[in-house]
Amino acid sequence: MSATRPKTRRPTIYDVAKLAGVSPSLVSLVLQSPARVSDKRREAVQAAISELGYRPSRAATTLASNRTKSIGLLIDDYRNPWFVDLLRGMEAVLSDLGYHVMLADSRPGANRVKDAADGLLALHVDALVIAAEPSESMLAESGVPTVVAGWRKGVPAGADLITNDDDGGGGMAAEHLLGLGHTRIGHLSGSDGASAHRREGFRRRIEEAGVELLIAESKGTSEEDGYASACWLLEKHPDTTAIFAANDTMALGAFAALKARGLKVPSDISVIGYDNSPLAKSKYLDITSVDNRSDLVGIDVANSLLARFENPAIEPQRTLIEPVLVVRSTTARAAC
Repeated sequence: MSATRPKTRRPTIYDVAKLAGVSPSLVSLVLQSPARVSDKRREAVQAAISELGYRPSRAATTLASNRTKSIGLLIDDYRNPWFVDLLRGMEAVLSDLGYHVMLADSRPGANRVKDAADGLLALHVDALVIAAEPSESMLAESGVPTVVAGWRKGVPAGADLITNDDDGGGGMAAEHLLGLGHTRIGHLSGSDGASAHRREGFRRRIEEAGVELLIAESKGTSEEDGYASACWLLEKHPDTTAIFAANDTMALGAFAALKARGLKVPSDISVIGYDNSPLAKSKYLDITSVDNRSDLVGIDVANSLLARFENPAIEPQRTLIEPVLVVRSTTARAAC
């Protein structure tokens, strides 16, 4: 087999067919259902594809199958490491099946969430994963299989909800700090759905122990929010001996606030985060954190979508992923 690869344009399915000595329709069959083609012809087509450097047209495949093999993922802050594990879990299931994930960031702003979702739907994604607070207009059915990842204040009609057991995770954080003898405990929280569940689980266990909970709540959960909330907490309650942050990024902001006041972790104040993100796992920071198993959330999200592709009529599911506490060097017993 020999041919000169076109230099002035991308090779087409017709170039592949000519080089392989088969029809364009058979090339298409090899691309979509290779098992239905004899070994000899399939190998000839694959050799031609390799020699020409041919890449199938996604647009053409979409027209032929009425599917784009794309999943829209809507997030609310690309800086949050939680989304990295979520995406990794999704792709672990979807990539081998030929699906790709299209990401849209809907950082706070007028109609940003709706606009981002509309943008994904306009690209004719086969399904939508919402990992952000949905707008009121999104609470109706989107017209494609939809899964909500993580706790949100609302879930669109007909959508699955797959999330971490953040109430249980908050309780784990409280149990850990109480077990270390802390009784002046502060909590840095956000206003999103996940933060609310973590806060509630933490508050419930703290109050059961008869300990006052000191809460510093901010609108967001960024490093800057963590710094500002920790500054407020330490100013109002300087005798605080432990801080539970709604995520590892907020915990990083708390470290900066403590350093600015000459306080050391954990000898002066223990700090525990949430998500068990790469920040927490770094050897330098080594943050005690609740692992919410967001990679498993991503895997379950992908499997849920595949199930809905097979049977769109199945009832909406609610799935909780159990967290695990990972103890590292930022928490210690309360000073006597």
